[in-house]
Amino acid sequence: MPETVRKTSDTQVVYSMCGMCSVRCPIQVEVTNNRATWVQGNVNDKGMASSLCPKGVSGLSLEYEDNERPQQPMIRTGPRGSGQWRKASWEEALDYVAEELKKVMDKYGGQGVVLSDRGGPFNDLHKAFIKALGSPNYFNHDCTCGRNTHHATQSIFGVGRKGIIYDIPNTKHIVLYGRNLLESLHLKTTKQFMKALDNGAKCTYIDPRSTFTASKANRFWQIRPNSEYAINLSLIREILEEGLYDKDFVARWATGLEEMRSAVAECTPEWQEQYTDVPASEIREFAREIAEDAPQVMFHAGWMTARHGQSFYTARTAHILNALLGAVEVPGGIPFSKKFKDAGYDSLKTLGEKIPKPEAKRVDGCGWKYPHFDAGPGLLHLLFPAIDSGDPYPVGAYITYRHDPMTGLPDPEAIKKSLDKLDLVVAIDIHYSEFAWRSDVILPECTYLERANLLAERNGLKPNIQMRDQAVPPRFDTRPGWWIFKELAKRLGKGEYFDFESIEDIWAYQLEGSGISIDAIRNKGVYSLVDKPIMYDRETSLPFKTPSGKIEFISSKLSENGFESIAPFTPPDELAEDEFKLLFGRSAIHTHGQSINNPRLHELVPDNPVWIHPDRAKALGIDDGSEIEVSNNGYTGRGRAKVTPWIHPNAVFMLHGFGRTVPAQTRAYNKGIADQRLQVGYLTSYDPAGGGNNLTECSVRVRPAKAPKGDS
Repeated sequence: MPETVRKTSDTQVVYSMCGMCSVRCPIQVEVTNNRATWVQGNVNDKGMASSLCPKGVSGLSLEYEDNERPQQPMIRTGPRGSGQWRKASWEEALDYVAEELKKVMDKYGGQGVVLSDRGGPFNDLHKAFIKALGSPNYFNHDCTCGRNTHHATQSIFGVGRKGIIYDIPNTKHIVLYGRNLLESLHLKTTKQFMKALDNGAKCTYIDPRSTFTASKANRFWQIRPNSEYAINLSLIREILEEGLYDKDFVARWATGLEEMRSAVAECTPEWQEQYTDVPASEIREFAREIAEDAPQVMFHAGWMTARHGQSFYTARTAHILNALLGAVEVPGGIPFSKKFKDAGYDSLKTLGEKIPKPEAKRVDGCGWKYPHFDAGPGLLHLLFPAIDSGDPYPVGAYITYRHDPMTGLPDPEAIKKSLDKLDLVVAIDIHYSEFAWRSDVILPECTYLERANLLAERNGLKPNIQMRDQAVPPRFDTRPGWWIFKELAKRLGKGEYFDFESIEDIWAYQLEGSGISIDAIRNKGVYSLVDKPIMYDRETSLPFKTPSGKIEFISSKLSENGFESIAPFTPPDELAEDEFKLLFGRSAIHTHGQSINNPRLHELVPDNPVWIHPDRAKALGIDDGSEIEVSNNGYTGRGRAKVTPWIHPNAVFMLHGFGRTVPAQTRAYNKGIADQRLQVGYLTSYDPAGGGNNLTECSVRVRPAKAPKGDS
C-alpha cells in the first residue's frame, strides 16, 4: 500500500485520480482495512471542492459489485468473437503475446504492430512501448472526438485544441455548439459554468436538441442538423459589415481579413435562415449583443461539435469569431494554455526520450501523405483501409489499451473484417469491451482504485502535476498497465528502455532535475507550479505558431494542401418522409460504452430511448414509449420511442454506448440500440480538411416495430 496522508484509527486517505471517464478528476479515497469505503473530490483542488459526478461516485460499484469483468488473463480457444476462452497465468499470457509479436515483427518489421488507446496524460508509456518496437503507429480515439477541432485550432493559432483555455469563470457570454457542459461533463468546468451564470454571464446554446445545458441558456437556437456552420458565416459577415470587431487587435495580430470578408460577402442573416431556421433578426440582435460583451466572450469550439462533413469549418469559424472580438489572451476569453516552461520548470521527462525514432512512415499517411494532419496520434479510421490493402505496408498485430474501436468508430462489422486479416489482436482492459471480446488475448488491467499511473503533466493557466496513486490491492488476478508493458518489453528484448521495478521508479525518472519530490505531490495529489494564473503580454508576445506568426483567417497551410480556409456552406441532404439524421450524445450518468454494465449506473439509465419529434412521430404512427425500429443500409435496431418537441423534426437522437453484444455483460447485453451499428458504410467517411469521422451524416429510417415472429 502507498504511504498514507491522513490516518484515523484504521482509516487512511489516499489522493488519486478518478478513472470513470477520460476527464480524470482529482479524488481522495478513504480506505479502511484495505477496502475503499468513500470516494470524493480532492479537497486540495479548489475546483473540485470535494465534488464528484454520478460516474465518479459509482467507482465503488465498479470495484466491489461488478464481477462481470476479466479477472485473469484470457486466451481465445474458438473463433474470434465466439466467447470461447481459457484462463491463463500472467507468465503464459505474456509469453504468448510476446512470441506472436516476434513472429509479426520478423514477418513485417516493427511497423507491422499498431497500438491505440484513449489518449490522455498517461500515454507516454504506450507511445514509448510502440516506439521501442520500431513502429510509428501509435493511435488514440481522437478521430471520433476532437481531431477536427484540433486541426481547426492549429490552422488559426498554430497550436492544437488543448493549446487554448476557455476562461469560463470570468466570461460575460459563452456560445456553445452542442457542447453539453451539464451532461457530457468535465466537473470543474461544469461548476465554473454554473457559477458564471450565477454571476450574470449569458449563454447562447445552438443544437438540434434541447439538453440540460440548453435549459440554462439565455438563448437557444434549435437548428436543423449539421447547419451551424451557416450561422458562423453569417455572424462573421454581420460583425465585419457593421464594424463590430476589435480593429486594433485584428490589425496587430491577424492576416487575411479582406480575403475573408470577400468569402462571406453573400452570407447574410437572411441567407442562413433558409438552412438553419434561425430568424435573420435574431442573428443581427445577437451580433450586437456579443460585441457589447467583448472581449470577455467565447465561442466554444468544443471537443467534437456536430461531427458532420463541415464541422472542421464550424470549429475554425468559431475561433475566427473569438479573434474578431479580441477575445484571445484576455480574462473571460480564450487565453493560451501555459506550459511548465512558462512557470519556470522543465517538462516531466518522457520514457520515449532515449528510444530511437522509427524509420517507417505512419501507416495512415498522417504527416506525409496527408501533411495537413497532425502525425502525433494519427487518424485511426485510416488504419483499416491500410490493413485491408497492405498499402503502404502490411500490418500484422493490433494492441488496444483501454480503448474500444468497435464502440467508438462507425460500422463495427467493417472493423471485424479488417481485424480478421491480422495475425494477432490483443486487448488490455478492465472490461469485456466489444473489441476485447473479439481479441486473441485479454490482459486484464487493475481498476483505477487498484493501480498507480505515470505522473500527469497538466498545462493550463496554472500548470500543475497530478498523481493517480494506488488506493487498494487488486481484487482479482489483474495488473497495472505500467507493469504489463514493462514485462512485454522485457520479453521482446527492449527491457533497457523500461528498466524500472516500481511506479516510484517511473515517478523519480519523470521528476529528475525538477527539484520536486514524490512526497510533495503524494501528500496532496495535486502540485501546482504557480499561485496565480499566467498571462502573456497581448501587446508584444502572443505565441502564434502559424507560418506568419499571426492569427491566420486564411491559412497558408490549408492553401498549400488544396483546402479553402472559408469553404462554401454545403446544405444538409433532403430527407424522405420516414428519414432522419441520426444524432447521438451523452448523459451525465454514463461514459459512452465504458459504464453501461456498471451495476449502479445501469439502474439509473438502463437503455437509450430514441428521441423523435411529435409531428414526425404522429405521421409515422409512433406513440411515446412504443417499440420502434431504426434502420440503415441493412442493419436494424429495435428500441423505444421518446416523443418530445425538444428534438428538431429532421433528427432522431439516442445516447451512445448501448446495444452491447458481449453476453458476459449481462446487465448491458442487448439493451438499447448501438448508433455506431447504424452507421453502415461510414467507417472511412470523414472530413477531408479536419480528419474526423462524419458521425452525424448518417440518415436512418424509423417505423413502428413489427411484432416478433410467433406473436399474435
